[in-house]
Amino acid sequence: MAGKNALTEIKRSLEGLVGEKILLRANGGRRKTIERTGVLEETYPSVFVVKLDQEGESFKRVSYSYADILTETVELMICKEDEHIRVSYVEH
Repeated sequence: MAGKNALTEIKRSLEGLVGEKILLRANGGRRKTIERTGVLEETYPSVFVVKLDQEGESFKRVSYSYADILTETVELMICKEDEHIRVSYVEH
């Protein structure tokens, strides 16, 4: 049951951050890490959506599950002025 509570906690913390500028680090496979900035656009029951900053002419949206944060496949950091605050789940 702890896994379900953890996902609920992560979702709840992200809901309060919608609209915030974030730094996203994701595992791109084959030992590649993708690092992009964007805005946390929306949270849904099992995924969240990030609108990535413009690259060239197109805006791109990516979605990840809350489990990706729990398993640290994806790292989110909130960009506040000159500091980055990491979003993670800490077991109580």
